[in-house]
Amino acid sequence: MDPIMTMSRALERPEAVVEPSGMTPRTLPSSQANAAFFRQPLLPILTAVGVTVLVVLAVSFARANGVVAALWGASGLALALWLRGGRGLAYDCGFVVLIAAGVLAGEFLSGNGPALALLFTVANLLEIALAVVLTRRLVTGLHVDSVEGLARFLTVCAIAPLPSAVFSAVALNMMIGADLLDSLRIWWSAHALGFAVLGVFGLTLRRSHLNILREPVRLAEGVALSGLILSACYAIFSQLSLPYGFLLLPLLVLMAVRFRVVGIAWALMIVSVMAIGGTMAGNGPYHDFNAEQRAMLGQLLVLLGYMPIVMVAALLEERDRLTERAREGRARAERASAAKSRLLANVAHEIKSPIGGVIGIGELWAGGHLGAVTPNQVEMAQMLVKTARQVEALTHDLLDVARAEAGAVKVDLRPTDVAGVLEDVRRSLLLNPETAAVKIDVVAAGDHLVARADSQRLTQVVGNLANNAVKYGASGGLVVLRAAWSGDRVRIEVVDRGPGLSEEKQAQLFEPFNRLGLERSAIEGHGVGLTLAKRLVELQGGEIGVISASGQGATFWVELPGA
Repeated sequence: MDPIMTMSRALERPEAVVEPSGMTPRTLPSSQANAAFFRQPLLPILTAVGVTVLVVLAVSFARANGVVAALWGASGLALALWLRGGRGLAYDCGFVVLIAAGVLAGEFLSGNGPALALLFTVANLLEIALAVVLTRRLVTGLHVDSVEGLARFLTVCAIAPLPSAVFSAVALNMMIGADLLDSLRIWWSAHALGFAVLGVFGLTLRRSHLNILREPVRLAEGVALSGLILSACYAIFSQLSLPYGFLLLPLLVLMAVRFRVVGIAWALMIVSVMAIGGTMAGNGPYHDFNAEQRAMLGQLLVLLGYMPIVMVAALLEERDRLTERAREGRARAERASAAKSRLLANVAHEIKSPIGGVIGIGELWAGGHLGAVTPNQVEMAQMLVKTARQVEALTHDLLDVARAEAGAVKVDLRPTDVAGVLEDVRRSLLLNPETAAVKIDVVAAGDHLVARADSQRLTQVVGNLANNAVKYGASGGLVVLRAAWSGDRVRIEVVDRGPGLSEEKQAQLFEPFNRLGLERSAIEGHGVGLTLAKRLVELQGGEIGVISASGQGATFWVELPGA
């Protein structure tokens, strides 16, 4: 079996069952989760052995006041594996036994007597259990790779070691006379740091991160960055004690940028071991201080100097997720829009043929070609033809909207005489009986008003705007079609003196099928014309908008590049 897959499966939470694509993950009952955990021998072995090894290393090499270690990773490892393994009473009890055995074995192997070993084992179990309870309650879904989740988890890392620090400091003071404040401070700093670094790394490590081992370029990049960070730490915190501490921060930021939270957590593990270990050995920038002071300064350097970079990585990871969601949302919206456009096109196409037949029959009926008709029947036939032509016009608009949204509308951009377009629209409007009571003026303010546009589509746009001005602004008695230069663009305005539009209605103007509450009025329309006009103007590289206020008429404007 592939070792990478084996490791990744061991790191995945066993009670999380992934459903087929498109379905929500479900959670197994606690009994099944416990069984799944105990059927995986790798996790218990990793837990017990890892905790033992880290205890031995910490006690052997990082004791600050002769008793308490300045760097403690065993609790962080136990916390991450406990949370990643599952939950349930049997599971939790089993994990407590594993941790107790690992810590106790490490304490004995490090040379501590039974009393100290038992004291430290109880204190470690107390803080790990408290951290598990708080993390499960405060960190939703154990997601520490978001800003909120990470902030909550780091709060847990700061709170969980406090009771154990107080307990162990008081006990050590009573048993061997250790300084109370020194023991308290060293314990809390070391265990909070271990929780934060190893806990974040363990909780953020996913199968996708292990897949980097399959990608030579990414693997080489990660190894190179880790090597640079290790080299910088060696130069700063070894016997060399070079004054190059400024080199470490940009390397850590680069690791956060390239590998996000799991990468910076890995880098901080390297830095924590090198910085605190080297400082405790009397090397680095704090070699002139005593052991307790060196421990405090080394811990503060990592906690306050380098740990905040994890929040930067979490912010970047959150941005990545939001970007991916936006991309997926946009793709869904585009698919929905394409489906809507196909539906509109199909419906409009299916309507066109029967409507043509209705118009033909209505005209034959009104003309008496189907037999003798009364005046009342002629009127009814004419109303039928009129209504059918309105439906026919709607189908043409729907087809144009569908084609425009699908990108199927082709525009032939050529130098177009805008004044001539306005005059053509005016003459067309005069043929409409509805314009009899409305004066229509054309104003061309300037010479050579030539725009780079499709003359047919521009006429369609201006015609839609002018028809709306006549329908909705006829009460003003005047509609003005105006054209003028606006910088290097030609601005076309259709002005009416009607009731105008409120700001709320202006915001809804170009929404399809939105008639702004006039659906039941005597004014005919379907709410498609302005949507189509907007699409056609954008296809010609122009802009469209409106200037209006309630009771002051409306000015619809179009700006197109000049030719």
